[in-house]
Amino acid sequence: IGHPEIFPLLLTAKTQEIFNCRPDEDVTEENCFKCIKKEDIIQDLKTRAKTSDFHPFKKVILEYPGEELLVVFDPSFQYGQNFYIVASEEAKENHLKSLAAVEEREETVEENTEETLEVHKPWVSLGSEKEVEEESLKERDTKIKYKISRARRKFGAPITFTDKNASDDKDSYAECMAYEDDTFSIKMLERDVGVQMVPKLRETSTQTKWTYPKNASTQYWPRQLSNEAKAESLSSEKLKEFLTAVHIRMEIALQQNEIMNVFFDDWKGLAEDQEEGKPDVYLKAYQSFTDVQYLKNRTISCVRWHPTIYGIIALSAGEQPSDEEQVNLSNKSLLYQSVILLWSFFDPICLQLVLKAPEDIYCFQFSPSDPNIIAGGCVNGQVVLWDISKHETKLQSTVPVPDETIDSAEGEPRAATAGVTEPSRMQVQQSSTEPPLVRHCAASSIPYSHTKPATDVHWLPCNSEDKQKGGTSEHRDENSLQLVTCSSDCSILFWDIPSIEHRENFLSQKIKEEKRSHMPPDVSDTDEDLDLSWKPLIKINLRERDDNTEYGPTRMSLKELQYRYKRSGKAKSLSALRAPIKESPYTEISTSSSKNLEVLENISTDFFVGNEDGEVVYSNWQMKIDTNSAKPHSQKYALHTEAINTLQQSPFFKDIFLSIGGQKFAIWKEGVTNGPILQSSCSAGRYTAGQWSLTRPGVFFIGRDNGNIDIWDLLKKTHEPSHFQTISKSIITFINPSSASAEQHFLAVSDNLGVLHILEICQTLCHPLSNE
Repeated sequence: IGHPEIFPLLLTAKTQEIFNCRPDEDVTEENCFKCIKKEDIIQDLKTRAKTSDFHPFKKVILEYPGEELLVVFDPSFQYGQNFYIVASEEAKENHLKSLAAVEEREETVEENTEETLEVHKPWVSLGSEKEVEEESLKERDTKIKYKISRARRKFGAPITFTDKNASDDKDSYAECMAYEDDTFSIKMLERDVGVQMVPKLRETSTQTKWTYPKNASTQYWPRQLSNEAKAESLSSEKLKEFLTAVHIRMEIALQQNEIMNVFFDDWKGLAEDQEEGKPDVYLKAYQSFTDVQYLKNRTISCVRWHPTIYGIIALSAGEQPSDEEQVNLSNKSLLYQSVILLWSFFDPICLQLVLKAPEDIYCFQFSPSDPNIIAGGCVNGQVVLWDISKHETKLQSTVPVPDETIDSAEGEPRAATAGVTEPSRMQVQQSSTEPPLVRHCAASSIPYSHTKPATDVHWLPCNSEDKQKGGTSEHRDENSLQLVTCSSDCSILFWDIPSIEHRENFLSQKIKEEKRSHMPPDVSDTDEDLDLSWKPLIKINLRERDDNTEYGPTRMSLKELQYRYKRSGKAKSLSALRAPIKESPYTEISTSSSKNLEVLENISTDFFVGNEDGEVVYSNWQMKIDTNSAKPHSQKYALHTEAINTLQQSPFFKDIFLSIGGQKFAIWKEGVTNGPILQSSCSAGRYTAGQWSLTRPGVFFIGRDNGNIDIWDLLKKTHEPSHFQTISKSIITFINPSSASAEQHFLAVSDNLGVLHILEICQTLCHPLSNE
């Protein structure tokens, strides 16, 4: 502000090396000016095009009248970046003159200092060294010696004590003079003595027992009986008795040998489905996705597969976590856009859709009943909805079909192909254009949203609603959807999905607000017309009222809610249900009347929650009549040392859960209250993500902070992973498997560098054993 000729400029390390303007080497805080030729900058723009750091100021550089531009190093970030450009000759001269003036002042100060030193006169002695010499301490040449002796006859004489009246002495004072004790004045002779420890040696010997030699022989030719001896032995009574005694046992043994193999190893038979030898366990690289515009210097926070369209995968990007505070947080919205990106296997270069968001998305989920509806949780606690039904045809057109034709009437997912096919003519046309931008169609009201980032989001069944007046109940509209979100602000919120009319009204007013932002500043710019009145239905506070203990949930796992709606009277028509009520705006959300709701018994309201302190909390909520808050009865288990990043129910067992956090993972079983049924030991690094396998009950994948994926097969090993594979050089941030077909299974793995890796799972990890 006030300097229109100055343009902040961010120069990367590569650009600094090209133009010789590296901080603390070519330019410093004292010598911060660098003149760069205009021709060199234009040549860099031609060479690197949009990737050049000077590309945002291409017009300013081309219109500059001089031959050299002044680039100034700004270590204190006065104008927002590490460098800035002076775009006018007058300002350039002023900057250079100011530098020359500072240098002249420094030279003047140095000259004055030198003159001051020259003016000082030499030191002249005035006799002070004599006083110092007189006060110094010097030893005398002759020392005074005192010798005190005693008669030898008194040595060793007995000592006698006498009584004496103290009043006889003057002043009644008897003085006991001190004397030197000879006991403490004996001089000890010193001598050098060396001591060395030597072990005692003992000689022993052993001798094997010696025996005298003797001749021995071995007969290798068998001795045979004569015919007479044979006949006598076969006709003997002893042989007959022996055969009679053992023939029954011999017959049973022969029958057993015919029935079963006695040499068969039963232990090896337990793993009958395993092939001989060590099977190949691997994750094969299939594809990878990244984007320079949206994922540069960003991390991937969440990855989801499209539920019905094969090959479509979505991801959300966020800020890379760092220990130091980010510089220029106010300019974060100008540098990065908060979006959800949709990619396709069959067009990996170009994005299919870009979903805009008000803030960075921490987590999101496709609706299981209507995949065109996407719900996401923002880092500011808001809950946002997108509707991509208008772009469903575009997403389906990316899937290749025979003869390059697309049947718009079929919306079923295609079977998985063996590899990535060549794009058709329609795909090439779509790739040449920018991806469509989709605005969010609903956003929750900030005062009623979470106060911290929404860490997890789940969809409830499409025809369900948690009843506010106790238990669970069925909703009045079969098409109603519900959301459950949690946050580290110790709250779990239940949301009802806005109607279609409300979403269309919100989207239209959002477009008006964006147009109004481009108006002149004298026009008022308020959000009063925006309908940000989406509020939660129910709020559950995870706090203990006794000791005021707070549980900040980072992940949650809910059971499927079962419910039934008891209809009374005549049913309303569908048009009447969908008709908007103008007298009552959407802000006045209320639950169904208790007269039409039937409280169901034996409904499980238990849920698992993993908090930011590494604790797994098993709780439930029971709402009382005419109350709007729930008091949970919780059991917590302190096992992990860091925040829980994964809490997932097994796809094969409804009462088995996997929790991952810090350096440990654990498997829990609902109903077992004394702790997990399996827990790992502390690993050398941190576990950052994890997921169950969709095809094998005993297999799950865990991502680590060193970029490795650990594959755990509980049928082989429970103390260490059966296999691990390096995927990235950075932290693994999210894992999500997908079953494209019976023979093709994928694993999506994202890292902290903004790269999404698609891995193909080998057949060994896909086909379960017969008794698994």
